[in-house]
Amino acid sequence: MGCSLPAVPLIVDPALFGDKTRHETVVTKDRRTAFELAVTKGAIDQDMPVLGICGGQQLLNVVLGGTLIQHIPDEIENALAHEQPNPRDEPGHEITIKTNTLLHRITGSETMSINSAHHQAVKTIADPVIINAVAPDGVIEGIELPGTRFCLGVQWHPEFSIDPGDKRIFNAFIDAAT
Repeated sequence: MGCSLPAVPLIVDPALFGDKTRHETVVTKDRRTAFELAVTKGAIDQDMPVLGICGGQQLLNVVLGGTLIQHIPDEIENALAHEQPNPRDEPGHEITIKTNTLLHRITGSETMSINSAHHQAVKTIADPVIINAVAPDGVIEGIELPGTRFCLGVQWHPEFSIDPGDKRIFNAFIDAAT
């Protein structure tokens, strides 16, 4: 049994990662977030496979001790359109995948074309989390937790199957969960 974190918009309360201010675009769903935090912590504690998608990656990063960028255009100079104007079933930009990572082993590729539907992103990671993918503007697009059966976060929506690597991510998650 695995835990797939939500692919629907999720805004993590900035107080959970130590920010004293809240960007005007941040609207929280505190009960939902509390539930998802507990489920994620429990899954990690039990070494259950975890796949965090989009806001699920952001939540996963906070659970693992990291922080978030609350609004990419405010913090990343010359940022890409991470809230892509074109439909979500089309690519928005490419990412570079770091070698010697779970994501690289799964996809078998050093690049992927992905969709992009977010204005928040991972800012800092905590040890031993590693960054496995980045956008051309430096925005972190993937994280993972080494030493676990399967703990992967991706900032895009692989359920749209834009790149061959997307299906491989789900297959690897299913394999880890069976």
